[in-house]
Amino acid sequence: MKFAFQLLAVAYASQKIQGFQLGPGRTDHGRRTAAAALRAVAKDEKKKIYIQNERQAIAKKKDFYRGAGVFKNVKAGVEQDMRKQFDSVLMNEMKEDPNYMLEKDGVEFYLAKDHGFCWGVERSINLAYSAVETFPDADLHITNELIHNPMVNEKLHSKNVNFIEKDEDNNKDFSQIKEGDVVMLPAFGATLDEMKELDSKNIKVVDTTCPWVAKVWSTVHTHQVRGLTSVIHGKYAHEETMATKSMCETYICVKNEDEAEYVADFIVNAKEGDGRAEEFMAKFSKACSPHFDPHKHLQKIGLANQTTMYKKETRAIGQLLQKTMMKKFGPDLLNDHYYEFDTICDATQVRQDAVDELCNMHDDPNMPDLDFILVVGGFDSSNTAHLLEIPQMRGVTSFHINTASCIQADNTIRHRQVDGTVVDKSLFLDDGMIWTVDDDGEKTKKMLRVGVTSGASTPDKDVHDALGRIMMLNEILSTSKIEEGT
Repeated sequence: MKFAFQLLAVAYASQKIQGFQLGPGRTDHGRRTAAAALRAVAKDEKKKIYIQNERQAIAKKKDFYRGAGVFKNVKAGVEQDMRKQFDSVLMNEMKEDPNYMLEKDGVEFYLAKDHGFCWGVERSINLAYSAVETFPDADLHITNELIHNPMVNEKLHSKNVNFIEKDEDNNKDFSQIKEGDVVMLPAFGATLDEMKELDSKNIKVVDTTCPWVAKVWSTVHTHQVRGLTSVIHGKYAHEETMATKSMCETYICVKNEDEAEYVADFIVNAKEGDGRAEEFMAKFSKACSPHFDPHKHLQKIGLANQTTMYKKETRAIGQLLQKTMMKKFGPDLLNDHYYEFDTICDATQVRQDAVDELCNMHDDPNMPDLDFILVVGGFDSSNTAHLLEIPQMRGVTSFHINTASCIQADNTIRHRQVDGTVVDKSLFLDDGMIWTVDDDGEKTKKMLRVGVTSGASTPDKDVHDALGRIMMLNEILSTSKIEEGT
């Protein structure tokens, strides 16, 4: 209603409402005109089409498949297929131990209590595999990798699913899709433009989008309704964030606390005409909506995030922005200028907490030291990358691999570093991990102790294969050293 009165004031000032006068001289005709204008404004507000309405209209169509119940006839068979492909006897043994620990072949493995596949990923895989079984005679496509895991995506390739090609700017070639085909949307979701284009092609769409991602979309819809700019903590080129951006009216992406602090400083200190807006737009040109004006669109903001980001950083950014808006507008007006709702994925949180626990064990003098923590998951997996950051920040030796083949028989490892660099060949198990040396220089074989975790897109079988290579390598190195000494 406040908005309606503002519109009336503008209309009066520009003399667009004829016969309407304020003050004692107001006529009955003026009152009737004013009431009619208010009703018209209210009606227009109700008619406003939000981005969410467009997405929901597409999702309600009969050839749009989503939800666990849409492929009931093949569900049991698909679940059995998934268990065969992804389960691990070794990992199950660790889970059955109260401390999630297993000693085998001279190695003690300590498994993070939360690790591996999350329910959203399992749901996406189930829907994708079910679509293949349900439409055996159709040409099947997927608009992106289903999840960031090589094994799972290779399995879809083997099931003759076509992965839509894209260029460097992530533009996808949908020309190969023809009427009657089946197109799957990945766990990260799809942009609204992609959904509209697919909707125009008379095809079947299978939506495997993780519900946690859809929850973020609901949050940015709330931002639009409230007239807020969505500040998204995420990587602007990541598939999930690209989909989320498309669900926003106005947005800006901040990758980390440094970028958030830059935005906060602008909010508090920038002035019209001081040249900082141009500098700001040069920095965020690829990370904000095309019509973005930092002076205008940072007056009222709401926080959302890419679900796989580091949760402590998202919370720190939220606290920073809240304090910034309080400083700029005062605590009494905070709710008019800032809105926050927790959109950090539960699976992301608990996996990060579990790695923290492994690091605590490493630091506890009453617990055995870990020689290193092994992180298993796709190199392009954001949630897995953040699992590596935690031990690295705490000074615990750690390696991020994407497949077991990264661990080589020559005792080298291919691994991803925190900055994203992939090191092709570096020393893996050093002598200090395998031997203790007494004052006389005598070597004694020691227990190798390994902390283990995996990303939310990583099946237990991937971890199992990696642990098998560690045990084999530990045995080879131990035996060769003993033989050298005889």
